[in-house]
Amino acid sequence: MTGQPEPEVRTARCGDVDIAYDTLGSPQDPTVLLVNGLGTQLTGWHPDLCAAVAAEGFHVVRFDNRDVGLSTHLHEAGRPDLSPLAQGGTVTDAPYTLADMAADTAGLVDALGVERVHLVGVSLGGMVAQETALAHPERVASLTSVMSTPGGGVGRGTPEALAVLTLPPVPDEAAAGERGVAVARVIGSPAYPADEAEVAQRSRAAYRRANDPVGVARQYAAVLASGDRTERLRGLAVPTLVVHGEADPLIRVEAGRATADAVPGARLVTLPGMGHDLPRELWPRLVAEIAAHARAAQERTG
Repeated sequence: MTGQPEPEVRTARCGDVDIAYDTLGSPQDPTVLLVNGLGTQLTGWHPDLCAAVAAEGFHVVRFDNRDVGLSTHLHEAGRPDLSPLAQGGTVTDAPYTLADMAADTAGLVDALGVERVHLVGVSLGGMVAQETALAHPERVASLTSVMSTPGGGVGRGTPEALAVLTLPPVPDEAAAGERGVAVARVIGSPAYPADEAEVAQRSRAAYRRANDPVGVARQYAAVLASGDRTERLRGLAVPTLVVHGEADPLIRVEAGRATADAVPGARLVTLPGMGHDLPRELWPRLVAEIAAHARAAQERTG
């Protein structure tokens, strides 16, 4: 399923939380910092995909956001109240926001001892990456926002896709594998069906590594309480690439177009047949786009 071993996990103190991360490639190369989506651990970035980015001459770092994986879980914050969603209301009961997660990300950049990073975020990770570029532009050499949104309900998903965000917790590892497959069938790429055996295996491994559904709910509350970044993005000077699947049912392609329209000089790449995942068949294109974007930013800034 993979030809790459999982690297050693390290921990950095970032403000009031510990952030778990690992690295691949030479630290002498420019750093690509990968930010993952809602409830997804650093292991969600497939080792083979990370190796492909590293092979382009980059130092690849992936990490667990707060409340997932081996990073700090804010158990004392409890479960946020997401019930207003059922009536189409607004969630305000969030113990933290995307700005706090962006501060974690900037803190990790400091801990890595690098001046700036090429930031690549998917889904919620794209929102965190956008917020990091807005609040800490001096730490971001380039931004790549993948299957994400500027917020404010732009590109709102189908009811079936949105339902996967509030499914009840699974009781055990076997059920976690079944859940991973079921979710992939709803939000995955119709043109590139997932290897369901691999999806199940990786979902079971994620459950064994760390399972905290209340932490995931707190992340979701952070998204819902953080508002729309569109107007702020209009002043962003960080070189920006936006990538979005044209068949994404969870965050529709309109959200990618809105992000690219908001950021001055941003380049938009839409991929036919791609849903809300990163199918292996599209890795060569994705890696090429990320690498070319990062190199162009390096050349502009020296």
